[in-house]
Amino acid sequence: MKLCILFFFLFSNILFAQLSEKKLDNYKNQADRIIRSALVEQKAYGWLKEVCEIGPRLSGSEKSLKAIRYAEDKMKQLDFDKVWLQPVMVPHWERGEVEEAFVVDGIDKGKQLHIASLGSSVATNEESVTAGVIEVKDFDELKLRSSEVKGKIVLFNRPIDAGLVNTFSGYGGAVNQRGFGAIQAARFGAVAVLIRSVTTKMDDNVPHVGSMYYADSIPKIPSAAIGSLDADFLSDAIRNDISLKVSIKFNCRTLPDIQSYNVIGEITGSEYPKEVIVVGGHYDSWDKGDGAHDDASGCLQSMEVLDLLKRLDIKPRRTIRCVFFINEENGVRGGRAYGTYADTIKEKHIAAIESDRGAFTPRGFYVGADSLKILKIQSWLPVLKKSLIDWVEKGGGGVDISFIKNAEAQIGYVPDAQRYMDVHHSANDTFESVHPREMELGSAAITILAYLLSEEGF
Repeated sequence: MKLCILFFFLFSNILFAQLSEKKLDNYKNQADRIIRSALVEQKAYGWLKEVCEIGPRLSGSEKSLKAIRYAEDKMKQLDFDKVWLQPVMVPHWERGEVEEAFVVDGIDKGKQLHIASLGSSVATNEESVTAGVIEVKDFDELKLRSSEVKGKIVLFNRPIDAGLVNTFSGYGGAVNQRGFGAIQAARFGAVAVLIRSVTTKMDDNVPHVGSMYYADSIPKIPSAAIGSLDADFLSDAIRNDISLKVSIKFNCRTLPDIQSYNVIGEITGSEYPKEVIVVGGHYDSWDKGDGAHDDASGCLQSMEVLDLLKRLDIKPRRTIRCVFFINEENGVRGGRAYGTYADTIKEKHIAAIESDRGAFTPRGFYVGADSLKILKIQSWLPVLKKSLIDWVEKGGGGVDISFIKNAEAQIGYVPDAQRYMDVHHSANDTFESVHPREMELGSAAITILAYLLSEEGF
């Protein structure tokens, strides 16, 4: 007990030193400057418009390479101390021009269904796949009804749990059918799978795409997302007519891996140049929308971190490095490549901050670190709250930065999530769906945290 009390007093003194009145007032003043500049100038939002005009940035696509060139040029124009491209070989999957589905027979004969092939899916080739449909909610039900599956199209029709406040938890509870549905259905002889779109938006018919996987020992069958309304329609239709058939056709294809790049820029630390704070997001996107929220906004917020510090003449003590990771959506090869680099370079990664949850109103930060480091960041909440950050909690930082194994803290920026799954991986994810003030407050929040980490370290 005496040791616990001693620890408490010692640690309280540490926190008090971090929050001395003079230092706190200075940080609050700098936070006010950062927030005002972000909201008034709205640079990241302007860059977002330019990136979205290039188009979707699926790994290996020409548009992704054009966007990479844009980012490299922009970082050089902003006069970062260093700008470079890190080569990364990435998968090259193309959607193709044909995506069709319709009801073959019955009272709804000819009804068109809204589908989109899932990333890495095989095509239906030149011929369509026409078969009866069996609906299941999960893999357990699929196994129970395995004798009915052979020669059928399996409709995985489990929606996100709308009763959960945390939409990412809802997503996590439904996404396995998209990722592994084709493997599980093919085990029992299915000829294709349709996956209910993993979205919180139940009142539209926009397919929400994403990655899916195959196993080498199991036949590869075509896999597509189907709009929420059409999933509901098909569920009712096959309940009324168990012999109903559906025809699907799409001509996606997988090509050999292709050269791509992470885009990296930094401001070198004035006192500790070998101590690094990474800020970043993933630059690739799915190809149905602009990839504005997922995740051009996160990249451009990260780029604005460096630009805000430069234009306000705030010289960070430690190096702040912006990384646009490529290929998060269907391979995570950009994150892996940077992680390998971080393991071999003679630098100390103080922290890595990832923005990959959309450009909505700031809420908090998840921090993957030991309890003392989390408490230290929590002690900065009086400053962070100026940008609407309400909390700092223990949690995961993000997919790409998870590969920076030597980072002392992996931090995930968390904006409000209630609308994110409405646009996620779909044609709804456009520049017009982003509000400039929400995006810029996110830029400010991440900048303030990066600045505090640079000044205070651990």
